[in-house]
Order: sequence, then C-alpha cells, then structure tokens
Amino acid sequence: MLLKTPFSLKRGSKALTLNNGRRLSKRLFSCNAIYNPQVRIKREGQPETLNYRVFFEDASGKKISPWHDVPLHLGNGVFNFIVEIPKESSAKMEVATVELYTPIKQDTKKGKLRYYPYNINWNYGLLPQTWEDPSFANSEVEGAFGDNDPVDVVEIGDSRGKIGEILKVKPLAALAMIDEGELDWKIVAISLDDPRASLVNDVNDVEKHFPGTLTAIRNWFRDYKIPDGKPANKFGLGNEAASKEYALKVIKETNESWAKLVKRSIPAGDLSLV
Repeated sequence: MLLKTPFSLKRGSKALTLNNGRRLSKRLFSCNAIYNPQVRIKREGQPETLNYRVFFEDASGKKISPWHDVPLHLGNGVFNFIVEIPKESSAKMEVATVELYTPIKQDTKKGKLRYYPYNINWNYGLLPQTWEDPSFANSEVEGAFGDNDPVDVVEIGDSRGKIGEILKVKPLAALAMIDEGELDWKIVAISLDDPRASLVNDVNDVEKHFPGTLTAIRNWFRDYKIPDGKPANKFGLGNEAASKEYALKVIKETNESWAKLVKRSIPAGDLSLV
C-alpha cells in the first residue's frame, strides 16, 4: 500500500487536516476537485528573473509545500501531478527543494537562469510526496543512486498546463534515465481530462494511440544536454520504457522513501521538510 495522504477527517468535521496541522475545507474535496485540494497559487517576482517564485497556499493564505503537502495518491491508480514546465516552453522550472515551502522557481547555473536548448514537447513536473533517495543503489538500474529529487512526470496529453497546476493523472510507463550516474525516473502519464485518456492504460497503448511518443521522450531527455557540450544521458532497463505495473512500483518505493525522509529516518541534508 502507498502511504496514506497527509490529512485526516474527524467525524462531523467540515475540514481536512494536513500533516502540517493546517485545515482544509471538506466541501472542496469533492470527486471532481480532489486533484486541486483548495490550493491557490501566489506568484512573487517577475517571470524569468532570479527572484521569481510560485508559492502554494491554502484557503487561509498560509503557505504550503507542493512537494510535502499536496497528496500523492487519489485511489484507483490515479495520482496528483504538479506542472513545473508547461509543454512547448524552455524555461527550466523546478520545485526548490532546499527553500522553505519548496516553491517553484527557475533553475540557475553559475548565477544565470537555465533554459533547455529547445522546447519540451510535453507537460513536465513532479509527483508530490515522492523522493529518489541518493543513498539507495538501485540494483535493477545499474546500481545507480537516486538524484535527491521528487519523481518526474512527463504528461503526454494534448492540453498545455500552467506552472503550478495540479492535474490528476494515471501512469502508463516508466523510463529509467541515468543522468551523470544518478537515477532520474521519468514516469510517463496522461491527464484524466485528456480526450484519449480512456484509450491508454499501459505502455503498449501509448505506442498504439500516441505512436512514436515514447521514443521521442527518451530521445529528448537523452540529448538535451548535448548542445551544452555534455555527454548524452543513458537509460537503464534495456533502454526501453517499462510497463505501468513497473511505474506503479517506482511510485510506491519513492513514496516510501519520502515518508522516511519527512519522518527524519533518513538524513535530509539541505532539503526543506516544510
């Protein structure tokens, strides 16, 4: 079983309680809104500047962490997915795992904002409440250690997401990318709102209804660092996309790693647990 989502509901109560003690209205957890659990976005600074941040807030205006406070598992194989980088954009946005409340910001290198050399063709972001443990060597993927980040998602639906948008998705496949020796899982998923969502339920369905997409994703992530003079990334698991069952296994294991992290069973280092 995956770790239960970090809220509780007392009998007769009209509010849900997050694992940080904050309370959310029960009425906003209806079936058609559960993937956006009363979260508001607050932007600070100007886009494409060093001080730009996208914070998440509850209904009272208190900041919450998209990584730690947004539930992962919604039941029936459906998960929350947080968009960091909308499709057809190139600014390298990511959850700031070492900053208080882990807002989304644009990544930097040597004090300069980072961009991909070309647009990413899918919505890209993270699964909340997951963590790739850098102390764990995965024997199934060349003994590579986790990259110390939440698990990445490549969402292949037609619609372009927005930074900070929370979508409910179902996983379809997994790619085991190895980036400079670190394991960096890419879960291929589709939004349940996509018109073709009902047609795809596993890796073979992706090839049937989105022909060439898995190869395109693998090639994109393999090659995007080459223009900067770096070597191509590698992939484990025989360079192939693994099944939905395997993707669910990755999610389960990284959710368990996250649980150990927030319980401080594993040293957090510089990571923010708030």
